[in-house]
Order: sequence, then structure tokens, then C-alpha cells
Amino acid sequence: MFGFESIDSIGGLIAFFIRLLGFAILIRALLSWVVRDPSNPIVRVLDTITDPILQPLRRIMPRTGMMDFTPMIAMILLFFIAGLVANSGL
Repeated sequence: MFGFESIDSIGGLIAFFIRLLGFAILIRALLSWVVRDPSNPIVRVLDTITDPILQPLRRIMPRTGMMDFTPMIAMILLFFIAGLVANSGL
């Protein structure tokens, strides 16, 4: 399930960490609905981990009002890349 069971190669290990980053983005998005305190330690850690992925995407994504689709796009891209890496034979 979720591709976490195939960590038997370098590609599998890289894919695991890419998927982990995707889940960190999901958790960040879900927490943004509940936790509004940017000084919260969990929020700060998630921001530090996920900002290198989300900020470049935000620069190229068009504004859609109050909804930010960047986390969803980032997760789709990350899971796609993880699948490619896992099946690459590394």
C-alpha cells in the first residue's frame, strides 16, 4: 500500500523519501485548516520541509482566489516521480 513496501533498492529508498515528502505536504495542507499559529513547532517543521517544493510551484501556478491548489499539484507530481524512480531499476 502506498508503495512503502518496496525499499529493497536505492530507487525504492529514494521513492520512499519522495512519497514521505508528499505526505508531509498533505499534513501541512490539512493542518492549515485547523492550526492558524505559524509559530507552532509542527507547522514550522512542515513549512521548512515542504517550502522548497511548494514555493517554486506557487510562482508558476495562477492565482485561484482563496483556494491554493499548489499542495495538490505538488503531491501528484511527487507521487508520479516516486513511481518512476521506484520502477527505474536503480
